[in-house]
Amino acid sequence: MFLNLKINGKKFVKYLFILILIIILLIFFLGFYNIFFKKYEKNEENSFTLSDTINTDKIFEISPHNYTNILKAVTDNLDNYIGCKVHFTGYVYRLLDFSPTQFVLARDMIVNQNPLQSLVVGFLCEYKKADDFKDGEWVDVTGTIQKSDYYGEIAIIEVTNIFKCQEPENKYVSLPDDTYVPTSFLL
Repeated sequence: MFLNLKINGKKFVKYLFILILIIILLIFFLGFYNIFFKKYEKNEENSFTLSDTINTDKIFEISPHNYTNILKAVTDNLDNYIGCKVHFTGYVYRLLDFSPTQFVLARDMIVNQNPLQSLVVGFLCEYKKADDFKDGEWVDVTGTIQKSDYYGEIAIIEVTNIFKCQEPENKYVSLPDDTYVPTSFLL
């Protein structure tokens, strides 16, 4: 028994094209729905999604190379970094309206190389015995990022360990990269 099957080539290509177009549109609309309408949450396989926060006992080192990128990332997405433990060095910098327990752990950010112009940047810190340290004195700090209020919502480091240290060779930090990527999911 033989089947006589005749296929029209033009119709076959047309139907195949329509089928591929439907599949592509379906994938596009599913992606669009997942991006804009689906609420992102952490799933059971511990994969990371957009709404994750960082809860870890690991202490993250802030260096002169990543200082301003981390400062910018924490400022832009503070809720993602609450509870992170950090370690870094800087000098004590105070403003007149700070309480006796507050100071900025500061670095000078180079804005222009010729002539050398810089701005003071840093994290606001809270420490019960902050007045034991003088303005301009270099210190090594370990603490936890928390949320506070200082003319608006701001990150504050609750200091757990602090000691005096020598001024480092590389005391300047550079501008944040234009290409920095928030790395809250990597920490």
